[in-house]
Amino acid sequence: MAEMHLVPAETCRAQIVSILSAWGMPAEAVRVTAEVMVETDLSGVDSHGISMLMDYDESRRKGRLNLQARPRVVRENPVTALVDADAGLGHPASVMAMELAIAKAAAAGVGVVAVRNSHHFGAAGHYAAMASAAGLVGLVTSATRTIGVVPTRAAVPVLGTNPIAFAAPAQRNRPFRLDMATSTVAANKVKVYDLQGKDLPAGWVLDGEGRPITDAGLAWDTVMKQPKGGLTPVGGTPEMASHKGYGLGMMAHILGGVLSGASFSPIRVRTQRPQDPDNIGHFFMALDPKAFREEGAFERDLDDAIDVLHAAPPADPTKPVLVAGDPEAASRAERLRDGIPIPATLAARLREVCTRAGVPCLLP
Repeated sequence: MAEMHLVPAETCRAQIVSILSAWGMPAEAVRVTAEVMVETDLSGVDSHGISMLMDYDESRRKGRLNLQARPRVVRENPVTALVDADAGLGHPASVMAMELAIAKAAAAGVGVVAVRNSHHFGAAGHYAAMASAAGLVGLVTSATRTIGVVPTRAAVPVLGTNPIAFAAPAQRNRPFRLDMATSTVAANKVKVYDLQGKDLPAGWVLDGEGRPITDAGLAWDTVMKQPKGGLTPVGGTPEMASHKGYGLGMMAHILGGVLSGASFSPIRVRTQRPQDPDNIGHFFMALDPKAFREEGAFERDLDDAIDVLHAAPPADPTKPVLVAGDPEAASRAERLRDGIPIPATLAARLREVCTRAGVPCLLP
C-alpha cells in the first residue's frame, strides 16, 4: 500500500486553481472546473478529481485541449439545446449545459441539452446532483475518449466506460444519486489502485485470453496500451449477464455521443492526429416532478421508498443497507473533516505537473 497523506479540500482546490490558471484558462472556467474536481474528490470518486490533472496536462501538451475555450449554444428551442464546448475541458460546458436544462425544465417541465466537441467532464454524478438540488430529476450520460471496454463475446476493447448518472430529490432523506460506469469499474479507478499499490479484484480487467488481471499496474497497461483485453462491462461475464452492461454502455454513447454529433472512439482513432481534439459528447436532462404530480408528492413517495430500503434487514448487522448517494455523502463529511487522501505516488506525479506549469506544489 502506498503512503497516504490527508490534504485539506481547500489546499487541493488551490492546487488545481494554480495549475489551471498557469495553463491560461479563463478565471471563471478555472473556478467551475476546480469546484467540480474538488467536490468529486470529496465524494470519494478519487478517479475523477485531482488525479485527472496528469491526463489533462498530457492533452494540453499534445495541443488537443483548447485552454481558452468559450462554450456556446449552437442550436436551441424551448426545451432542447446543443452546446459546442470549443474543444475545452468538459466541466465548464457541462455546468453550462445542466444549468440550461434546469432553466428549461423550470419553464416547460423538461429540459434536454447535448454537448459536442468536449473533453473529459469529471464525474457525471456532479451534474445530475445539480438537478436534484434544484428540485428536479436529473439524467446524465457521456461518451468517452478511451477505448477500454471489451463487449460481450469480443476479444478486443471497442467501447469506453460511458457513464450514466441519475439523481432525484427527496424531502427528509438526501437525494437519490446514482453515478456509475457501464463497465464493471471506471478505467481511472484502475489507475487509482495502481497509484495506491493495491491489487484489483478479479473480474475488473481481463487479458486477451479472457483471464482476470489483478496486478493494477499490468491492468492499467492492458486497458490503456494493449490491443487485446480490457475492462469488462457491468456483469463481468456472459454467464453473469454482461450483455446488460454492454447494452447500457451503448445507450450512454447514443445519448451522449450520437445525439450531439460527437465522435465514436473506435472510428475517431483511425484518423485522429495527436493534436486533434477528442470531440467527446455529453447528454443532460432535467425533469420537473411538478409537471406530473402536485408539489411535494414525488418527494414524499421517494422518501417512503428510500425508508423501506434503509429498513431492510442487513445480511451483515455491521453493514446497513445503503441507497445510492449514501456512500458519497458519508465520504464528503469525512473528507471535509479529515482531508482528501492523496497517495505519495500521486503527489509525486502532480509535482511534475506543477513544475511544468511553473507553480509551487502545495501537496505534501
